[in-house]
This record gives sequence, structure tokens and C-alpha cells, in this order.
Amino acid sequence: MASGQQVSSRVLTVPNVISLARLLLVPVFAVLIVRGEDVWALVVLAVSGASDWVDGVLARRLDQVSRLGQVLDPAADRLFILVTLLGLAWRGVVPVWLLVVIVARDLLLASLLPWLARHGYGPLPVSLAGKAGTFALLYAFPLLLLAGAPGWLGDVAAVTGWAFTWWGIALYWLAGAQYVVQARALAADAPFAPETPPTPEHRPRTTPGPGQEDAR
Repeated sequence: MASGQQVSSRVLTVPNVISLARLLLVPVFAVLIVRGEDVWALVVLAVSGASDWVDGVLARRLDQVSRLGQVLDPAADRLFILVTLLGLAWRGVVPVWLLVVIVARDLLLASLLPWLARHGYGPLPVSLAGKAGTFALLYAFPLLLLAGAPGWLGDVAAVTGWAFTWWGIALYWLAGAQYVVQARALAADAPFAPETPPTPEHRPRTTPGPGQEDAR
């Protein structure tokens, strides 16, 4: 988000509609990949990857950065990445360890949310490394699917797709480490909540001294 850019509470914006459309494409891709409709699955992956770039550009150009968009966009990205990896791993296009590496990072970030909430913070904003890692992975998936094509096209797609994949993994986990550091810093700076004063039933009694009577 550009410096000084206002974040609105609007719901119906062009970027939010694009992010919602990307969410709706998730089950479409799942059905296509299970049915072996690789050409259409490839089209859906390409459209999804392009829309992830377009909605961010439009949000800034149209001054439509919104709180909903800041949550909806990364949620759509992560869900699409998860479903895509599940489908590609099920088809044998990518190894299972790739699915484990990506999901482990998202589980790490999910585990930070209750901790941040206890200190009065919401989800952390998406970092540049996190966005770049997401871009790399979304561009890698259609190339990895295309790698099954015969001849030089499949060879070029495989090399390029795995290059994007490794860059995506590195940036994805770099962003994860940044989020952990940021969360620890926020928790350290958060004021401690005042302790709840004890109720009369739990307040310790004081033994009356000489010449004093028990107040009860």
C-alpha cells in the first residue's frame, strides 16, 4: 500500500470482486484437475495468477484499498495455493513434500493469530516478500502442469516452473520468518492487561492485631 493511502471499510469494490471471483475459481479448478481437463485447468490457473496481480494494481490505482480486501486477497491466495497443490500432488505433477513445505508455513502463521489476538492485534499485513512468494508460486503452478506436454515445450515449462517454485518457497518462508519476528515485537510492546482484583470471597483475611476487631 502506498504511503498515505487510505484504507476504507467499503465492501463492494472492483478489487474485492476480483478476489471473490478468484475464490469461486477454486472449486472449478479442483473439478477440472480431478477430471483430467488439463487445458481448462491450465487456463484457470493462469487467470487466477493474473487476477492476483490485477486486483492489487486496481486497488491502488482506483484508491479502493479496503479492510475486507486486505483479508480477502491473501485468504483467496492461500486457499487457491492449497487446493492447487492438493490437486497437483494427487495427480503426481508435484511431489508430496512440496505440499508439506507450503502448508507447514501457513500453519505456522495460523498459530500466531490467537497469540496476536490475546495482545489486541489482528492479522499481520502482507509483506513484500510474502506477496512476491505468492506471485512466484501462482506463476509456477501452470508451468508445472504444462511440464507434462511433450517435446521442448514441456522441458522449458518444467525448468521455468521449478525455478519459480524454488523462489516461491524461499520467499514464502522468508516472509514467514518476518511475520514471526514482527509478532514477537508486537507482543513485547503490548501493555500487560491489569490483573483482576480479587473478590471478597478470595481476598485473604488479615489477622486483627491487639486492640483491633475483626471487621466482620
